[in-house]
Amino acid sequence: MRLRAVFKFLSLTAFIISCGMAIIFFVSAVVERQDSSDRPALIRAVFAGFAVAAALGRAGKGSDMSRMRTRDMLASVAMSWITASAIGALPYWFYGAAPTYTDAFFESMSGFTTTGATIFPNLDSLPKCLLAWRALTHWLGGMGIIVLTLAMMPSAGKGGLQMFGAESTGITPEKLTPRLQQTALYLWLIYMALTAALIILLSAGGMSVFDALAHSMAAISTGGFSTHSLNTAYFHSAYHEWILTLFMFLSGANFVLHFKALKGLSLKSFVTDPEFLFYSASVSAITLMLSANLYFTGAYSSFMVSLRTGAFHVMSFMTTTGFVSANYDRWPSFSRALLFICLFLGGCAGSTAGGIKQIRLMIMLGHARRHLSRILNPRSVAVLPAGESQLDSAAISSCFAFFGLYFLVFVCGAFAVSLFGNDIITSLSGAASALGNVGPAFGRLGASDNFSKQAQAAKWIYSFLMFCGRLELYTVLALFSGTFRRDVMTEERPD
Repeated sequence: MRLRAVFKFLSLTAFIISCGMAIIFFVSAVVERQDSSDRPALIRAVFAGFAVAAALGRAGKGSDMSRMRTRDMLASVAMSWITASAIGALPYWFYGAAPTYTDAFFESMSGFTTTGATIFPNLDSLPKCLLAWRALTHWLGGMGIIVLTLAMMPSAGKGGLQMFGAESTGITPEKLTPRLQQTALYLWLIYMALTAALIILLSAGGMSVFDALAHSMAAISTGGFSTHSLNTAYFHSAYHEWILTLFMFLSGANFVLHFKALKGLSLKSFVTDPEFLFYSASVSAITLMLSANLYFTGAYSSFMVSLRTGAFHVMSFMTTTGFVSANYDRWPSFSRALLFICLFLGGCAGSTAGGIKQIRLMIMLGHARRHLSRILNPRSVAVLPAGESQLDSAAISSCFAFFGLYFLVFVCGAFAVSLFGNDIITSLSGAASALGNVGPAFGRLGASDNFSKQAQAAKWIYSFLMFCGRLELYTVLALFSGTFRRDVMTEERPD
């Protein structure tokens, strides 16, 4: 394996993360002119990050990243998230907000993977520098550190598309332009435009600029980090809930559709896309069922309040954002069961959301329907459309394989965290939340709790599940395969 090329790519990741921390430091120094106790910790983290970037750059000096092969790409993508999380944990640890490096790494991994789970019991007491850094971590992780790195590279080489595919969510990545670098740049421009639009709308509703910035980053990245312990319930605003619901819905859609809509100034790309229509139908059906249950069981006296609260939480859980505006632990069992199901569903392929993804669910349901039709009528011939092309048997098999592997990792993760004193509800929902990059869960990890009381070893397990979920399993698990290890040991060559 071309380790020097991997180190060179990791140095770019470390440099981007360090620049992010530096931006937070300088903005804080300009906006808050008075001395701040968190700035020394942040500047130490900045220097440490740049030192790591320099060391990795020196180790990869002279390498040619355009010659990287598949195993090199997989290692680069996976290790980029580890590197980002390791460096991103330093501000929490140096400041002392996180009692141990394990807690700091958990918070950082949760941010970069856009999970939104936290170990901080009192967010309101944290300095704004750290809150801003938390917001920036999941905003960088939302569109993808790899996509940002590719956008900055002068030439990604032939392996760039493989790296783009290993980092992107869904079945196959779709290039918007012939040049991968330009594709990555367009995606980030759309991402920034949506963020800017949400900041304006939230600020117009009376939210402070800082809160609007942080919650906009959280919603567009489907990350869910708030600046207050009460999360979005802190604002007591129906306007903000509806606006956030809308933008969570948009962030759960394929960003390629946003590009096509803006390019053609038409919504045709949305109304003709099967996955988006399936996604919209799923959201609508679950929202109506949950809202009706809340209203008719007396959880809320008004149907409009039930609808707003139900829609907000369905979108929050399904798009794996993780915002919370009410104590859903007190809701009827049927409503909580629906939210638990939403932990697995996820948004569309090519979105910032986690989970299994709507395209896979659509393909599996369509294939099951087709198989049932064959049983009833063996002579029938049916096809399974997906977008503008027909899916072959390999794509269908891939969906079922991913589905089986996803639940295998989920079950193993749930068993693992149950070893540390967690009850079955906490273990199952915690593992599902971490693997799906959702954030909130049930039981001891419910709406009014967080991960701070979990055992240190359990936090590493949750971090690994978040890591697996963000890279959709295969990229991570491939690193543990015997074939990969043999390649690393036997095929290392100079560039």
